[in-house]
Parts: sequence; structure tokens; C-alpha cells
Amino acid sequence: MSEERRESELRNDPSWTGLILDSVADGVFTVDQQGRITSFNKAAEKITGFSREDAIGQYCHEIFRANTCFESCPLKHTAETAENIVNLEVNILNRENKEIPISISTAVVKDKGGKIVGAVETFRDLSLIKELHKELQRQYSFQDILGRSKPMLKLFRILPDIAKSDATVLVEGESGTGKELFANAIHTLSNRKDKPLIKVNCAALPETLLESELFGYKKGAFTDARTDKPGRFRQAHGGTIFLDEIGDMSKGTQVKLLRVLEQKEYEPLGSNKTERVDVRIIAATNRDLMEMMHRREFREDLFFRINVIRLTIPPLRERREDIPLLLDHFLERLNLKQSKQIKKVSASALKTLFDYDFPGNVRELENIIEHAAILTKGIEIQSRHLPSYLKQRRYDPPPAAPSIPEGEDMSVLDNVERDLIVRALERNRGRTAAAAKELGVHRSTLWRKIKRYGITTR
Repeated sequence: MSEERRESELRNDPSWTGLILDSVADGVFTVDQQGRITSFNKAAEKITGFSREDAIGQYCHEIFRANTCFESCPLKHTAETAENIVNLEVNILNRENKEIPISISTAVVKDKGGKIVGAVETFRDLSLIKELHKELQRQYSFQDILGRSKPMLKLFRILPDIAKSDATVLVEGESGTGKELFANAIHTLSNRKDKPLIKVNCAALPETLLESELFGYKKGAFTDARTDKPGRFRQAHGGTIFLDEIGDMSKGTQVKLLRVLEQKEYEPLGSNKTERVDVRIIAATNRDLMEMMHRREFREDLFFRINVIRLTIPPLRERREDIPLLLDHFLERLNLKQSKQIKKVSASALKTLFDYDFPGNVRELENIIEHAAILTKGIEIQSRHLPSYLKQRRYDPPPAAPSIPEGEDMSVLDNVERDLIVRALERNRGRTAAAAKELGVHRSTLWRKIKRYGITTR
């Protein structure tokens, strides 16, 4: 059909409805009660690749071939229930069989008597938006780690250089900050990427079992040792071993680990034969190893051997600007997992999340959003969908009042210094590392002063 003839037909319509629809950027089409297309505007032609002549008279699913066509057709649902659908994201196949992401909205079409005679659908091409979203995520992601805050971007910049080296790495951070993700990234970017990455949670195993897991054992080493078993170090030969929660490792096992670090050798349980191993060690902890070292709970020599390169992962409360980025990532994954169409988080719900301190960090945020997604019926997570405990004000008691050691005279300056330390600990909830940073002193210096003034920390 020529453009002149088409425009003439449209002008013959007193309402000029067709001409108006052809001028809008969104695709618009209508179907009758049997689901056959009765109108199709220019934008619909452009997005789908099908001409108006191709589409008119065809069933909707023959033109759009959307992923919802045969499962839960939005137009059919609207025609049967008179319930409008707004901004539902689906994927269609265009004429060249290319998948196109679109956002659709539906409504019923009624005649002059108010009888439902069909349905109308408007749809918008989301390809550009999706590409921009992916590009944004690429800019603020490193391997599987997301972040756009300054401390995270700083870590992203140095990770490739760290990965290329073969140095031992200590990853510090509270539970749930993603220490294992950093270990994965370092291994993936290293020259050892084609060899195994073996992970061991040192806190999950008792001392005797941890030692046999790490170094293996020989047949007859103990009652149930019926065959030889290679340890995790042997399994990781040529690759990387990730020792999570290394602060929970016993002193005896620490000695054997130190030998592996210094001499690249060990002896399996029940064996007097030394085995050599080529392994890069990445250790992680949510505890203050330096403080443990001062309390003689962690070997000083081992601490300095694993502390060649130290990465400190900031807690989520110190990088709140990353929360929206993480929310988008979690929602995208949950929508696929739960077949949801959640698009956003309301302003009030977002404020609740920003006001919360997240003691469980990124892992806790993910659990919170999964909880909310289960309860959300529409496209927006609202405050009522969040766990109730988020709205309760949290209060952590300050450190216990300092007691002055008996027989020690305290000068005015000492009292002022002690008071400054107590207040810094209170503001940082008893965390000596954070308090030392705030006070501008080394942690070992702060620890000595805490001992001197008899300050009790939690």
C-alpha cells in the first residue's frame, strides 16, 4: 500500500485516530476477541519488522512470538478480565528472529454500547535501555563483584596487579562482605587460572579434622584411615588454596601452615615422607588478626607471612552508594528465579535500607531483597514488603566503662587520652581497627594504650 493511499484512508477517519497513532514512538496494535490483529501502527512495524499488511488479520502470537504468548498471554488476560497490565517486560522475536526486549501495557477496547470487542497493546523497545544498563554494570563491576563507591573502585584498580603476582594475600572484612568473591577474582585473573581453586573453611572443621583435610593422611594413620587420602594442598597443586576464616585455625595447624608458606612442603598425617607443593595461598578473616597476635592467639610469624598483600573489604554501611547497584543486580536475578517482574524499590523502602547498618553486609541485603520479592505482587518493592526488624532502631551498648588499674596514678593528660579512646571505641562499636584509624594511630599502639588504661572492649 502506498504512503499516499494509506494517509488518504487515515484522513477519511473523522477522528484521525490512525494518523495520530502513526505519529507516536511506541508500538500500538489492537486485536479482536479471537486474538487477530485489527490495527498496527508505524512504530509497531519498525520494532517487529513486520509491515501492517503482514500483521493485519494474523493472530497476535504469529507476529510477536513473545515468551509469554503461550504461557500467560497479557492481551488474553486483559480481554477476559478487563484488568489492565502496565509496563510488563517481555521478549519478542522480530521478523529476522532477533530477540527484542520490550515493555508492554494492555487495555480493553469497547464499542459505543460498552461491550468489550477486543484489546489494545502499546509496547516500547527497551534494547537501548538494556544496553545502557549492561554498560553501566560493566563499568562498575569486576568479575562478579559490584561497586561504584571509592573504596571499591580502588580495589578494582589494584586487583589485576595483585592477581598477576604470586604473593600470599590476606583478605580482611566482616562476614558477608564478599571475601570469597575477591579470592575467585584473584585466581581467575592469575597465571594459575587453569589450575584448581580449592576452598577450605577453617571455622567449619575441628582441629584434628582440619589438619587431615589440609595435608591429607596415609592408610592406618588413625582408626578409620583405610586408604590414603590426598589433602586440599595436594588437590590445589599448581593452583590456589583459599583458607577462609583463618583466624579460627589452631596453633598446631598454624605451625604446619607456616612450614608450607616458608618451605613449600608438608607431611601428611601418618607419614614420615615430606611432600612438596606449589600453591598460592589466599587467606581471609573477619577477625582482627593483629589484635589476636597481641593476645597470643595467632602466631606472629604466620601473621607476617600471610600479610604480604592485605585487602580490606569495606562493610556495606561504609559504601551505601553501592546499594542501588546491588539492588538492581539482585532484582534481575530474582526476577528470573521467581518469574517476577519487579522493576524498582519505592522511595520509602529505599530510605529504610539506607538507614540500616547491615551487620550481615551484602549477604544480608541479598536475603532482605529475596524476602521482599517473595511478598511483592506488583512491580515495586514497598516498605511493607521488607522484614519488620529493619524498622526497629538498633542500639549497640558502648564499651564498658574504663577501670583505672590499681596503684597507677593517672595524669590529666592520661585521663584525656583515655577518654578519647573510649569515645572512639564507642563510635566504632568496639572495633579497634576502625577506632585506631579514626585516632590516627597504629592498631598495636592503640592496643597497648587499651591495656594500659584497663579499657574493656567487646
